Amino acid sequence: MQPTRWDLILEQKPIPVIEHLLEEVSRLFTADLRTWPPRVDEFDPQTGASLEKLLTERPERPDDRLFSQAFRLTRWDLSRDFEAIDDYWRNQRHLEVGLSPADKPMILFLSRFISEQLLALGEATEGRVNRPRMLDALSRIERHFASKGPP
Repeated sequence: MQPTRWDLILEQKPIPVIEHLLEEVSRLFTADLRTWPPRVDEFDPQTGASLEKLLTERPERPDDRLFSQAFRLTRWDLSRDFEAIDDYWRNQRHLEVGLSPADKPMILFLSRFISEQLLALGEATEGRVNRPRMLDALSRIERHFASKGPP
């Protein structure tokens, strides 16, 4: 019997639902990050005012190096590696990659925004997406973001 076009699909190993969820979330979130400015749903009034000022002062999409640093800080935040975060800011590690001191507020905003989105995913899934899975999703987001193609 000759194989049909469906045989390949039928022979594939099933993908666990959580894997599918992480991949879809990472694709959607990557698309959101590529659209500037990102949609921000909730911020307290003080943070919202400072965010509005930040986005007004810098309406252009940040450089990819800035996103890279935000991903780095988010990884440490989700891993609860606060010593690495302290070392990063104390030694101004963002300057080592060619960013300026003026980039610090945007790095902080992006890293907090990404962390909050992933933590909200954990809440929405009632803990099924735990911190290790959030880190997995972050890696997928970074990979999609770096690919420059459609997420």
